[in-house]
Amino acid sequence: MRKKVLIMGAAGRDFHNFNVYFRDNEEYEVVAFTATQIPNIEGRIYPPELAGKLYPNGIPIYPESQLTEIIKKEKIDKVIFAYSDVPHTYVMHKASEALAAGASFALLGPEETMVESKLPVIAVTAVRTGCGKSQTSRKIVKILREYGKKVAVIRHPMPYGDLVAQRVQRFATFEDMDRANCTIEEREEYEPHIRNGAVVWAGVDYEAILREAEKEADIILWDGGNNDLPFYKTDIHIVVADPHRPGHELLYHPGEANFRRADVIIINKEETADRLGVQTIWENIKNVNPKAIVIDAASPLFVENGHEISGKRVLVIEDGPTVTHGEMGYGAGFMAAKKYGAAEIISPKPFAVGSIVDTFNKYTHLEAVLPAMGYGEQQIKELEETINRSDAELVVIATPIDLGRLMKINKKSVRVLYELQEIGRPTLEDVLKQRNLI
Repeated sequence: MRKKVLIMGAAGRDFHNFNVYFRDNEEYEVVAFTATQIPNIEGRIYPPELAGKLYPNGIPIYPESQLTEIIKKEKIDKVIFAYSDVPHTYVMHKASEALAAGASFALLGPEETMVESKLPVIAVTAVRTGCGKSQTSRKIVKILREYGKKVAVIRHPMPYGDLVAQRVQRFATFEDMDRANCTIEEREEYEPHIRNGAVVWAGVDYEAILREAEKEADIILWDGGNNDLPFYKTDIHIVVADPHRPGHELLYHPGEANFRRADVIIINKEETADRLGVQTIWENIKNVNPKAIVIDAASPLFVENGHEISGKRVLVIEDGPTVTHGEMGYGAGFMAAKKYGAAEIISPKPFAVGSIVDTFNKYTHLEAVLPAMGYGEQQIKELEETINRSDAELVVIATPIDLGRLMKINKKSVRVLYELQEIGRPTLEDVLKQRNLI
């Protein structure tokens, strides 16, 4: 008898684990996925075109709230936990729920789920969402390109639409993103790379994605999402930590695993963090991963027309994942508004509509900033309406993309950009040279 499996996920690691471990494994029957974190990703089917010959009808995806019910109804033998950026206590609460319902509970290790490339692989991951993976990835791509390397950026999955159509995706232009109906969250990750001349790959089937990307590149850059582990076997694993959240590197899954596995740890945002926060991360590195190379770094802000902020009542829009499940109450936009002398940072909550109201109800720590939520066309419209209903004199936009390409904002706005800047030595270039990657 095949053992019955349920995979808990959020449209990313869950699908990858299925593809590389369970898809053609006749010892197991994956009865269902559950989904959480991302709006409206449950109620779908993991399609038979992706699920393989053992699943001619595909696999249903249910809300995680039905976990106990599904375990009991389907007599599930084993629950696989397969998503990221959650406290260790949360993981064990879910384990307890599964055990109480009669199932075993497991995590698949990196060696069971990493795909091997014929090219060198650099992986950039983090201990939490919002530490600065994206700017780190951009810096590495810039260095590699300066040394004449052809780089394929492979981004952690965000398949929120048609899964068959999203099996293997290649983004070389802004028009590619338009044709794929990319969400704000996808655009935030793809657009800066494309603007810098890099090609981004993403999708659902990450072995198939890798094989296509290898045809065009000298080197693979894994650009991680949340604080998930890399999907590929790495030649160098670079992990970003955030001194604004000191101690989180040992408190969240699977960020702590990244922290312990890292070849290089970047302590980012040091110029705006408390010195004690930086020291806490240094001490934790010494205790659990003393062999790691440590790079001190800043994340300086670049504000277009920053003088416009002075004396204004402003609405601040921040990167969505960073301030929602990343649990940051503020981001680069808030800091820029303070730095450039805003008279007042207004609360967006009185102006919120639709799913944006739901976001504030779910993430109750958010008071002063508006997360750039945009997981679908309707939510993008609701974000636009929320912005336009506000009585701000100026909008401070700290998302990595130009929101003006996606919506009509009825107020003046300024953009806040940020890039990685190493402090002292070693630098990323030093490390890449040491590993013979440039």
